[in-house]
Amino acid sequence: MFNLSTDDHVPASRDWRVGCFGFIALLTLGACHGKAPPAAPPSIVVASPVAAELGTGAGDAIRYPIEVVARYSNVVSFRVAGKLIERRVRLGDSVYKGQVIALLDAVDADKLAASAQASLEAAEHRLAFARQQLDRDQAQSAQNLIAANQLEQTQDAYAAAMAGRAQSAAQLALARNTVQYNALVADHDGLITSENVDTGQVVAAGQAVYGLAWTGDTDVVLDAAAGDLSQISIGRAASITIAALPGRRFEARVREVAPAADPQSRTYRVKLTLLQPETAVRLGMTGDALLSPAVVAGGAAEAPLFKVPATALFHHGSTPAVWVIRSADSTLELRPVTVRSYAERTAIVASGLRDGDNIVLAGVHTVFAGEHVKPVKPLFAGEGEHTERGSDDGRR
Repeated sequence: MFNLSTDDHVPASRDWRVGCFGFIALLTLGACHGKAPPAAPPSIVVASPVAAELGTGAGDAIRYPIEVVARYSNVVSFRVAGKLIERRVRLGDSVYKGQVIALLDAVDADKLAASAQASLEAAEHRLAFARQQLDRDQAQSAQNLIAANQLEQTQDAYAAAMAGRAQSAAQLALARNTVQYNALVADHDGLITSENVDTGQVVAAGQAVYGLAWTGDTDVVLDAAAGDLSQISIGRAASITIAALPGRRFEARVREVAPAADPQSRTYRVKLTLLQPETAVRLGMTGDALLSPAVVAGGAAEAPLFKVPATALFHHGSTPAVWVIRSADSTLELRPVTVRSYAERTAIVASGLRDGDNIVLAGVHTVFAGEHVKPVKPLFAGEGEHTERGSDDGRR
């Protein structure tokens, strides 16, 4: 009989239990005395402050690129065909009314004028002879020395001679005009804006030789979208800035709005007149026009308007809203807004925003209320500048 004592197996089992309990105790101590997990870093969002730069009137301020042009301009061309032998002015030259600016070869015209002069002299001789013959026949007819039909023939010959002389005189005048038309004369004081033909070229009657911008009134033109026509009226004030004249502003007013759209661009040409034109403003200069808001009837002021990118809008149910970053703790607040109008890439907010509010511009569907964020400026905003407002759908 084997005497197996249970004590032979107790030590191994006890050691296993002790080891398990010790491991669990270590885990428990580690959980109790370990450090708390670090707080999540703030989320980075693209944001920018908004400013009420659109005015408080009944309409919105509108910004468009402009070009300085002459109020009146035309192409200068010869009234007859011929070979161009001389150009006396060049692009950019100033001309005065009556100045000869180009010449055609007038050899043929001179010969035609000489021929017309000879025809007129012959007609005058025939008229003088017919007059003498008529005087003789009238004297003889009074004495019944010639038949009545002979006197009638003499009278007819005299009338034909008078008509022939008038015809020759008209042909001579036309020939002399043709000689004059071989010299191109400026009809107005102005500035040469284009050259369209070269010396030695044969030109047709009416073919453009020069472009002439008249001296005098200067206009500023822009091409407005159809959606902005309701806010553009004759007499509306505008502030003009020109790239070549930095730091200067010129006051202008709308003078004319085209009644029909351009068939290609589908935009409407708007002409503005500078209230105080200066010689520094030259034709062809470009810049921007900021048309001020229309005046509200009765002088009542409306709430400020804000132009925001369409990507900044977040619809909370059926209500549009924007994410505003609280300045106190850099957390997000969803604020309902009232949108006055929509454009292709922007929206005009009439209420719900305050001047200086920092709003999220992109990624509005990836954030949540109360989220701690770190705002960064959009890539298209310069250092220390906000996204430019008032430009055409943020293209600047």
